[in-house]
Amino acid sequence: MSFLRVCCCAMAAAVVLSGCVHQPAPEKKLEVALHNHEQVWNAVAQFDGNSYVAGPRWTGSNGPQLSIIDAQGRRAAFPDRAWNDWVPGRDARQAFVNINALRLEGKVLWVVDTGAPEFGGDPIPGGAKLVAINLVEKRVVRTYPFNAQVALPGSYIDDVRFQGGHAFLTDAGKPGLIVVDMASGSARRVLDGHASVTAGGLRNIVLSGQTLNAPDGRPLRVNADPLEVSADGQWLYYGPLQGPWSKARISDLTDAQLTAHQQASRVQPFADLPPTGGTVMDEKGNLYFSDLAHDAIRVRRPDGRIDTLIEDPRLHWVDAPFLDKEGVLWLPAAQMDRVSLFNGGNSRVQWPMTVYRLPTR
Repeated sequence: MSFLRVCCCAMAAAVVLSGCVHQPAPEKKLEVALHNHEQVWNAVAQFDGNSYVAGPRWTGSNGPQLSIIDAQGRRAAFPDRAWNDWVPGRDARQAFVNINALRLEGKVLWVVDTGAPEFGGDPIPGGAKLVAINLVEKRVVRTYPFNAQVALPGSYIDDVRFQGGHAFLTDAGKPGLIVVDMASGSARRVLDGHASVTAGGLRNIVLSGQTLNAPDGRPLRVNADPLEVSADGQWLYYGPLQGPWSKARISDLTDAQLTAHQQASRVQPFADLPPTGGTVMDEKGNLYFSDLAHDAIRVRRPDGRIDTLIEDPRLHWVDAPFLDKEGVLWLPAAQMDRVSLFNGGNSRVQWPMTVYRLPTR
């Protein structure tokens, strides 16, 4: 299903930002925040002097699904070993199967568990869920499970954002969005199979000049993946990994009385961004994103202007940036395209796996 809107300064993935990007300021310097030699980290959060890192099981690396790293660099499974000791055949309701995303809201760390042990596989019973961990109490305080009508065969529950008593999640496998009522815990799918959540066939994911292919040899397509809530809380911005991005009113997505056709008719274009590993938006509406093709971190300003913070080969497939209170980006250079799954069983990951820090002001 092809979906490609051509906006200003965007003709194709390789040149989507050509002619409309401001180059990086020379004072922006990378520094190493965290590193390890055992596990691919694709998500990071930082709270009260501790760092929290996670990585998908399917990357083939070793380590807890979720770890805490203290100020002295000591690492441990979090919130405990039981949540990180899932093996096939074990009850998945109180254990992490395959973490894909972390989101810090106040003192709560939200964990997105795809529930699918293998890349492209189906979520197992009880596996797909949203988990809330109180970082002060260091314990799970609530779990939001997704049943078989929400986490479908082929689903890959990807990322999460919150607004107005609801959680919004993307499904990168079975294209759609998931809306969760945080009070009741009820969840439902919206925009199922809509063009705005479906990766089109005209734009490839390119890194180091090479198209990334799926294990079957065809160019990899990733459906609804990045998402953000607008600074005024009125809109949800989202799109396939390859772009482009669309927007839908929060009030429309949470209105269960609207028909699927009505919701679809109200979707609007937002921005034609290139393939990105991950994004984060600040309170002013600046959208920071990784530009996979150029090992770059860029920022889309509220007026649509795009600035470049840095281009550096060390920032290879930065997946899910985290923006701390001091305006510093934490950048996990996950190197997803180098894992063995995409390279005939031979890992090309360049160790150590590193999370970098980059100031934004």
